[in-house]
Amino acid sequence: MESKTTQKVPFWRSLRTKYVLTYLTLIAAVLLLLNTYPVLASQKMVFQSKQTSLWSQASVMSSALAGPDGLTQENVARVMEVLGDTGLSRVLVTDPSGVVLYDSSAASGALGRYALLYEVTSALGGRDEFTSDYTNGAFHSRAAIPVTYRDMTLGAVYVDEYDAEQGQLLVGIQQTLRTISIVIAAVSLAMSLVFSRALTHRIAQLLGAIRIVREGQYNHRVQMRGRDELSQLAGEFNALTDRLQTTEEVRRRFVSDASHELKTPLASIRLLSDSILQNDHIDPETVQEFVGDIGDEAARLQRITEHLLTLTRLDAETQVRTEPVEVAPVARRVEHMLEPLARAVDISLCLNLEEGLWVRATRDDLYQILFNLVENSIKYNLPGGQVDVTAKAMGDRVIITVEDTGVGIPEEDIGKVFDRFYRVDKARSRAAGGTGLGLSIVRDTVRRHGGTVQAQRRNPEGSRFVVIFPLCGEGGEQ
Repeated sequence: MESKTTQKVPFWRSLRTKYVLTYLTLIAAVLLLLNTYPVLASQKMVFQSKQTSLWSQASVMSSALAGPDGLTQENVARVMEVLGDTGLSRVLVTDPSGVVLYDSSAASGALGRYALLYEVTSALGGRDEFTSDYTNGAFHSRAAIPVTYRDMTLGAVYVDEYDAEQGQLLVGIQQTLRTISIVIAAVSLAMSLVFSRALTHRIAQLLGAIRIVREGQYNHRVQMRGRDELSQLAGEFNALTDRLQTTEEVRRRFVSDASHELKTPLASIRLLSDSILQNDHIDPETVQEFVGDIGDEAARLQRITEHLLTLTRLDAETQVRTEPVEVAPVARRVEHMLEPLARAVDISLCLNLEEGLWVRATRDDLYQILFNLVENSIKYNLPGGQVDVTAKAMGDRVIITVEDTGVGIPEEDIGKVFDRFYRVDKARSRAAGGTGLGLSIVRDTVRRHGGTVQAQRRNPEGSRFVVIFPLCGEGGEQ
C-alpha cells in the first residue's frame, strides 16, 4: 500500500494553490486601492473646487445686494439683471424670513414662498453653508451665504449647480482604471501560475529525490540550477546523501568485518569442541590443550564484543559528565598495569610527564585512551625495544605523545590505522590478540572530549601517536 507521504496532495492544500491564492490576494488588494483612492481623491478635489467657486459667486451677489434700502423683489431683480448670466443651475435670494424674492428658475413657482432649504436656513443664521454630492455620474453642489449690511442680515443668497461634465470625466477615469485593473489581474494570474509551477516543480523535484533516497538509493543526486535558497537546499541535500552513502558503506563494511571477526573465534571454538566430543579416546593432555585454546578464543570473542559495545556507546554520542582530570596520575596507573606485559616481551616503558596538566574528560576515558595506545606500542614493538610516553603543555593545549621503536606503520597505511577492524599486519595482530578496534576507540573517545589524535612515522623506526587536548585548570576552567 502506498504510504501517506507519497499520496497526492489535495488541490486546495497544495503549495501551488496557496502560492497562487496569496499572490492573487495581494494583487486584489492593490487593485482595490487603485480603483478607490484615485476616485475618492478626485472627488475631494472637485468638491473643494466647487466650494471655492460657489462661495465666490455667492459672495459677489451678496455684496451687490447689500445696501441700506433692504431687499425687495424689484431691486433684487435689477441687481441680478446687472450681474447677468452666472452659469449656475439655479439662484435664489430670500428676505430675512426666508421668503423667496428672486428665483432664476421661473418655472419652479417658488417666488413669494418660503425657501425650506437647509442651506438657506444656515445662511439666515449668519453661517456660510456648502453641500455637494456625486450621484449618477454628476456633481450636485449647493451653497448659501447671508446678505449683510452693517451687521444686519438682510437675507440670503442660495446657488445651485448641477455639473455633469466633470462627472463624466470622473466616470472616464473610473472606466480607465477598471480596464487597467482587468489587464493587471489577467497578467498577474498568468504570471502567478507560471511562477508557482516553476517553484513547485523544483520543490517536487526535491521531494521526489527524498523519496528515492528514503528507499535506500543513497547515490541519487539532485541537479538544480540557480543560486537561490532552493538551489542551496539541493546542495545541502546532495551533501547529506553523500554522507548517508558514506555512512551506509561504512556500516556495511563494519557489519561485514564484525561478522568476520566474530565468526573466526566461534568457528575455532566449534572446531575444538567438536574434536573433543567426536574423539572418544582423546588423552587428557590434549583435552586440556583444546580447552585452553577454547578459553583463549572465548576471551578474544569477549574482547571483540566489549570493543563493539564501546564503539556503539561512542556512536550514540550520549552525554557524559566530564571533570578536570590530571594526566600524570592516569599515565602512571597505565604504566603500572602494563608493566608486566612489557617485561614479558622485553620492552621498557619510559615516562616523561609534566605535573599539573589538567584536561576536561573522564578518568576512565583518559585511562582507556592511554592504555590502548601504550598496549599497542608494546604489542607491535620488537624485543629489547622501548615505549616513551610524554605529556607537556604547549600554549593552551596538552600534548600527549606515545611512541615506540617497533616495526612502524607504512606511509600508505597511516591514514587508515584508525578505521575499524583495519590492521597493518593482520597475522601479527591476530597473534597478539588484537581486535582492530582499539585505535578506533581511541579516536572516537578523543574527539568526544574535544581533542585530536594523529598517527606518525618515527625516524628512524617505529610509530608515534600524538593526542592533543585543550588545557584546563584544576577547577575545570579553560
